[in-house]
Amino acid sequence: MTHNELKALAGWLATHRHIKKARRVENNTIELNLGEEESLFFDMTRGHSTAYLAPSRRPGQDYNAPFDTLLHQTLSQSRILSVEVSENERILRLTVQPRSHYKDRRVTLQLEFTGRHANAILLDEEERVLEALRHIDADRSFRVVRPGVTLEPLPPRPPKEEPPFSGDLTRWLRENYRRLTEERMQNLRRQKRQQIEKKRDKIRRLLAELPDEAALQEESERLTQRGNIILANLHTIRPYDRELQATDFAGNSVTIPLPEGIARNRFGEYYFRKAQRARSKAGHVHIERENLEAKLRFYDNILQAVDEAKDPYDLELLVPKQGRSKRKKEKLRDGELYWIEGYKVYVGRNARENQKLLEAARANDLWMHVRDLPGSHVIIRTDKQNLPESVLRSAAKLCVDFTTSHPGNYAVDYTRRKFVKLQEGSRVEYDKYKTIHVLKEGVEIRE
Repeated sequence: MTHNELKALAGWLATHRHIKKARRVENNTIELNLGEEESLFFDMTRGHSTAYLAPSRRPGQDYNAPFDTLLHQTLSQSRILSVEVSENERILRLTVQPRSHYKDRRVTLQLEFTGRHANAILLDEEERVLEALRHIDADRSFRVVRPGVTLEPLPPRPPKEEPPFSGDLTRWLRENYRRLTEERMQNLRRQKRQQIEKKRDKIRRLLAELPDEAALQEESERLTQRGNIILANLHTIRPYDRELQATDFAGNSVTIPLPEGIARNRFGEYYFRKAQRARSKAGHVHIERENLEAKLRFYDNILQAVDEAKDPYDLELLVPKQGRSKRKKEKLRDGELYWIEGYKVYVGRNARENQKLLEAARANDLWMHVRDLPGSHVIIRTDKQNLPESVLRSAAKLCVDFTTSHPGNYAVDYTRRKFVKLQEGSRVEYDKYKTIHVLKEGVEIRE
């Protein structure tokens, strides 16, 4: 942001008297809600710091660092005392009176839009650092940013010529949000597609590597015939023979290798066991193929949902960053793990995983499924009697997106796991359920 843009923003902020809510919503983004439908956001990303107006939305994860705790305690429900922009510096200083402290206490949120050194710092009346978004030590800069240290001013800079800000600031802030969202969506969508396509390609390779059922069945019959021929000619095999020259039951000459390290009277059993393994493998190939094909459809549905996502929140919900790392810690073998507002959400990618998740779920966990459609089961891990409405809506949308790629209005039934009875395979009967209607492409209507 330019110096004149910050001055215009300071003038706009000065027309407000209170801050209703202050919190960090992303790694580098701070939200200030001034009691209006839209919140003011400060994106303090290094080299790309800016401000914008946008609707408030619960963050995808909770931030509980000391900076976040102090930001909430001092700025939420506070009274705005002054808003200033430092001379010749892109620094916005917002001084407030915290609601929960004595009247004479003042706290300043200093937002520094200084390129790669961008930062957000909480200061007391003596300009001592209370907390900061980024701590800076003496070995990195002469200007130490650490709790308890007096913050040094930046070296003076010569004034820079720049055009004055003109126009509607509110419109500019909204347009800034639209532009940033478009740019971020393009980058995020590309990243998320690459993550899912990598998983999908792995499933395709596994499908291509599956053995052919007919070939396995033929091998089983051939091995069984060898075992029978050996039994019929067992009396002719000498202790030092390495192969059996004989005729099969159709009168054709055959040569059968004899296994080493096995007693002669068990040669036939050796081939019968190999035949049994081939038959068993042939019988399970179609099951494995169905499981892999279901996973492939699961990832195809995610890719379509990624293409249809309207904002970064939806993209992060579909393909979360932290879900992957936390899944590794838990060594999850069946299904995918997602996090919605701090709640663990498990999703089955095929019938086998649906069954495994149901078997592992606890009695008070919440179960979800799209009514009258085969597809993903969703388990929300919780012991609470009432989940936040936003969690239910997000989980229901995931359930639909992972189950089908077709647009429409879908009924998602949900109930406690203890009211779900597992039938044959992953089929279920359930009772005492409620319903959320999800209009695919992102519009939810709650009954």
